Amino acid sequence: MSERFYTTTPIYYVNAEPHLGHAYSTLAADILARHHRQRGDDVFFLTGTDEHGEPIENAAAKEGISPEELVDRNAAKFEALMPIIDATNDFFIRTSDPRHEAKVAEIMQRVYDNGWVRKGAYEGWYCPRCADFKTEREVAEGNTCPIHEIALDWVEEENWFFELSRFQERLEALYEEQPDFVVPDFRRNEAVAFIKGGLEDVSLSRPTLKWGLPLPWDPDQRMYVWFDALLNYVTALTFAREGEDLTERFWPADLHVMAKDILKFHAVIWPALCMAAGLQPPRRMVIHGYLLMGEKKMSKSLGNVLDPFEVIERFGADALRFYLFREVSFGQDGSISTAGFEARYETELANDYGNLASRVLAMVARYRDGVVPVECRVDAVLAEDFEGALDRLRDLIDRAELSQALEVIWTLVRRLNRYVEETAPWVLAKDEADPQRLDEVLYNLVEGLRVVTLMLVPFLPATADSLLGTLGEEGRGLAELGSRGGGQTVEKIQPLFPKIETPA
Repeated sequence: MSERFYTTTPIYYVNAEPHLGHAYSTLAADILARHHRQRGDDVFFLTGTDEHGEPIENAAAKEGISPEELVDRNAAKFEALMPIIDATNDFFIRTSDPRHEAKVAEIMQRVYDNGWVRKGAYEGWYCPRCADFKTEREVAEGNTCPIHEIALDWVEEENWFFELSRFQERLEALYEEQPDFVVPDFRRNEAVAFIKGGLEDVSLSRPTLKWGLPLPWDPDQRMYVWFDALLNYVTALTFAREGEDLTERFWPADLHVMAKDILKFHAVIWPALCMAAGLQPPRRMVIHGYLLMGEKKMSKSLGNVLDPFEVIERFGADALRFYLFREVSFGQDGSISTAGFEARYETELANDYGNLASRVLAMVARYRDGVVPVECRVDAVLAEDFEGALDRLRDLIDRAELSQALEVIWTLVRRLNRYVEETAPWVLAKDEADPQRLDEVLYNLVEGLRVVTLMLVPFLPATADSLLGTLGEEGRGLAELGSRGGGQTVEKIQPLFPKIETPA
């Protein structure tokens, strides 16, 4: 039975241009969305841009342009990134959209009417880069920001406050009742420790801010950007489809995807805000680490800077997508390098998978005139290795363990390569006394290649789609080994991942 699946990226802050980190979060959500579509689920995938707040105001002033000019220019670059990285988002929200702004005002008025805000004086440390008021526990040595390593500003002003402290018990209960509300576990533990350390009310507005939404009950104060931004996950559903409100169909969100630097806002403030507004909190969120570029050996073709746009231009979006989730265990911090990319590309994409596809299709063309043998059984030896693989894949992706899911697939890719060597079709082709055995081997190789390629659709979408077309596969849903008979016509292919040529 199909289910619904609603996944989001964080909305990206447009005070600067998109970079690899933005692509990473988006690709993770895209892998999840594509996989759930394969399962026949009703999927909605949201991404977009966060366009208010002091950092935007400051960045625009530095350039001598208006905030509107800055956000329009940079939001366009983020939106243009989506097709470049082959993301299949269903909607791209901008928080400067009047429809979002109107819905934010409506929801925040409800929070006010429900009695969850108060007026008071704020006095404490503020990071202009994070757009975050820091608690004592979050201030690094020398009154600096632990994330941006810059001096914090001491702020004294009269604000409206969201009474987060009153949600202490309800948030503790949420984490107790839903152990997988935040994954991985060590990120969940961070959120729980923050909550158990004692929650303080958080500033909801700023009187000095110009580029922000006015509070509906006090237009002289502008809304603190995080409240505006977090609500995008709900507001988008009200206008993403012309003339249709998708809230009832898709809320609560099934999985928010984000980097670790915004854990507090999403794992603590966001569920409390939902409760205050009478909304069901999201079901789960996955927090990933940072991609780190260390001083590593450079690649012969890319130098020592892993520029995502250069990689995509030269090797395709699939190669970048595969490398990021293969090299770094999703959820952890991890080092990436141009040399690491090149090694994965050559050994796993070109040799393991690309060479497997080329050999299998070439042998069917050579020994059976391009027609996959019919009336063949699944080889019991191969069937044992494929047994339960689809269930393992689904389970890992349900737990947002994307790198481990990719390893399940790659184990099968390596197994098929060993099967080629074990059965040696080129030797069987010389044995005219037993043509049935060669038929069985070729059928099993084509069928195995089809099954793993369907599994790879979320990870290598363009490559998988091309190869499945060559295999005569009309659907893109997941399949068990042996679920398709032979008889289809296939042909030899050009290398899926051509050899890296070193620039002159």
